[in-house]
Amino acid sequence: MSIVKVSVKWNKEVFKDIEVDTTMPPAVLKAQLFSLTNVPLERQKIMIKGQTIGDDTWGKVQLTNGLTLLLMGTAEAVPELPAEKPKFLEDMTEQQIARAMQFPGGLKNLGNTCYMNATLQCLKSVPELRDSVKQFNISNQHRDGTQMIINALKTTYQQLDSNVDSIMPLTLLASIHREFPRFAEKDDHGHLMQQDANEFWVQMMQILQINLPGIKEQQQIANSIAASNTKSLVDQFFGITVKATLKCDEAPEEPPSISEERLLQLSCFISQDVKYMHTGLKNKLEEKITKRSSTLDRDAQFTKITQLSRLPAYLTIQFVRFFYKDKQNVNAKILKDVQYSIILDVFDLCTPELQKRLMPVREKIKLSDDAKLERDRAKKLGETVVEPKNLSKLQTSFPDDAGSNNSGFYQLIAVLTHKGRSSSSGHYVAWVRRNQTEWLMFDDENVTVVLEEDVIKLSGGGDWHTAYVLIYGPRPVEIEEKDLSAGESSSNTTSLPTTASST
Repeated sequence: MSIVKVSVKWNKEVFKDIEVDTTMPPAVLKAQLFSLTNVPLERQKIMIKGQTIGDDTWGKVQLTNGLTLLLMGTAEAVPELPAEKPKFLEDMTEQQIARAMQFPGGLKNLGNTCYMNATLQCLKSVPELRDSVKQFNISNQHRDGTQMIINALKTTYQQLDSNVDSIMPLTLLASIHREFPRFAEKDDHGHLMQQDANEFWVQMMQILQINLPGIKEQQQIANSIAASNTKSLVDQFFGITVKATLKCDEAPEEPPSISEERLLQLSCFISQDVKYMHTGLKNKLEEKITKRSSTLDRDAQFTKITQLSRLPAYLTIQFVRFFYKDKQNVNAKILKDVQYSIILDVFDLCTPELQKRLMPVREKIKLSDDAKLERDRAKKLGETVVEPKNLSKLQTSFPDDAGSNNSGFYQLIAVLTHKGRSSSSGHYVAWVRRNQTEWLMFDDENVTVVLEEDVIKLSGGGDWHTAYVLIYGPRPVEIEEKDLSAGESSSNTTSLPTTASST
């Protein structure tokens, strides 16, 4: 008989008429008893007439109908109901979702302070800047208002990194208002007025530029040079150097005038023919101006050609979307759709000298990109692909220029947007890259996940959030270690995949 009914005595309880299939191992019976007693299988000891039943075989034990087995073992504690009723995502607020998903904290709006919140979240996306702010120590000898702002920003960033809940940057806002009263302007009702986010951005960058020391270049470290570094961290990682050549069109024999200028952001001017950001940047690099000619001794037309002679690790680009309307006394907004890309290449905007310096790394990147395309093609054809091993990140700056860009390639890491019709009204939001596929939208204290395709749609064309300031950071590229040690020559660099036809 394969099915028998037995009783099991456990402590003071007796479980009757338990069906046991003797063709199955005893572990099946133990599983049945676990469902009745909550005694884990490893704690169960079943005995009959002085014999212990194992897990795998019945041995010499003969089960018959009506037989009583003895079960020994301690039950596990019954799980208690949660003190708080579980919540589903669709029932949660944005702040509750952010806490559950471990998103970074947001910044509460203290009354038209979204321009400040969005700017701070975008700047925080730059790890070198964020870390430098968090390491800042205020000087007791030369303490001033700008140092108080950096110190308050340090506290704000520390709170954001240690707290998933939103925080109130009251101390930071008060420090800014004391040092720069224009950001404390109020309307007729006593409410703080909305400010232009880019004006605040520029002001914050100037404060950081003054107070954050730069890092030593590799050449200085190698040579143990103790000389002080004259560049600030902002100059190193955000500083753009442009070379301007001014040539008189009406007097070709007049020697050209060459000058250099240092900037912290590029401007994309929007005209009727500008549909892409790159076009807006390029248009401004060649322009006609009128000035006095020393050769002709009168005003004449000159051509001014501007080229980039130094690229920073982080390239800031502002869309010039606001213009002043006299009649309305307002900075009106240009709503035109101007598209931008996730990957940006500014090689054609650079001087020939800089282009020459960029070429070795660009050739390595091209080989890496071509190799990936070849692997993808082979996979589609069903061929066997050997993936590259020992991948290492390609260096993104020149060894003798800390915080520079050595390829001309960038990847978008942050976008500050404006929603509204004028810079003194509407709403500002920050969109920050979280990883290679996911972004976070910081709408004051509300933090939500968005996709990269959502960020690309912020190019304008209506009353939706429109890109106003962008930060492009180093484009991450991984190549095989043998390519890194192959020198600067592209002839010694290979990242091509190994493929073979499938059999």
